[in-house]
Amino acid sequence: MSQSCKNFILAAAVFFLSQSFLFSVGTTENPRHLKLATTTSTENSGLLDVLLPVFEKETGIKVDVIAVGTGKALALGENGDVDIIMVHARAREDTFVEQGFGVDRHDLMHNDFVILGPENDPAEIKGLGNAAEAFKRISSSKSSFISRADDSGTNIKEKCLWQEAGISPSGTWYKEAGQGMGAVIIMANDMEAYTLSDRGTYLSMRDKTDLVILSEGDRRLFNPYGIIAVNPEKHDGINFEDAEKLINFLTSKEGQRIIKNYKKNGQQLFYPDVIE
Repeated sequence: MSQSCKNFILAAAVFFLSQSFLFSVGTTENPRHLKLATTTSTENSGLLDVLLPVFEKETGIKVDVIAVGTGKALALGENGDVDIIMVHARAREDTFVEQGFGVDRHDLMHNDFVILGPENDPAEIKGLGNAAEAFKRISSSKSSFISRADDSGTNIKEKCLWQEAGISPSGTWYKEAGQGMGAVIIMANDMEAYTLSDRGTYLSMRDKTDLVILSEGDRRLFNPYGIIAVNPEKHDGINFEDAEKLINFLTSKEGQRIIKNYKKNGQQLFYPDVIE
């Protein structure tokens, strides 16, 4: 074989290997895609806008975000419509894993829930550290309350608080929105109503609402977030490899620092659970 043929074969082999490598890690022109179902709170807060671009730049993997309530995110995972979920309803998350739909669940971060309302506070709940008692006062005063009513983690927590208060909310004062957190805060603001919100979304929207935090600090208002890869043995086509890469990034020192340092109006929205 002539030297020119050998050189051609060598060059072709190098080109093929380089193209295979680029395909395996993805490129900005033709990235690999990872489908993430997450809560509206992580999107409304703006956190994903600072987290995901770093991951995408480092890996060449494009994350396609589907922002829905926790219940819908879990359902998307069960159906194999997404590769990974980021949610905040621990009991439901544990069931998701126990039933084999998810693997490799990790604690990610936390904040807390707060009860918002108009500054004139017709139900007189300001300063209450007992969320169930605050709900009782809202109900007894028939003050307007906006529920997300979307099977989200926030809605699940709200239902638990009504149950602890011994109340089945109904009537014209109790309105079911079926919307995400940001939309509900705007609705409650326009109607001078109360609502339950995660602190992060509220802080990110502080300049868009006149609502104030009236009740906070109850241990029952703790709000942890978890991240779970969808089980590839349940459905074909699950991008488990890249889901694991995203989990590794979010729980790494770099990912956790980004979460810790993310602030709006000088206030921290989320607290990392893997590093202090």
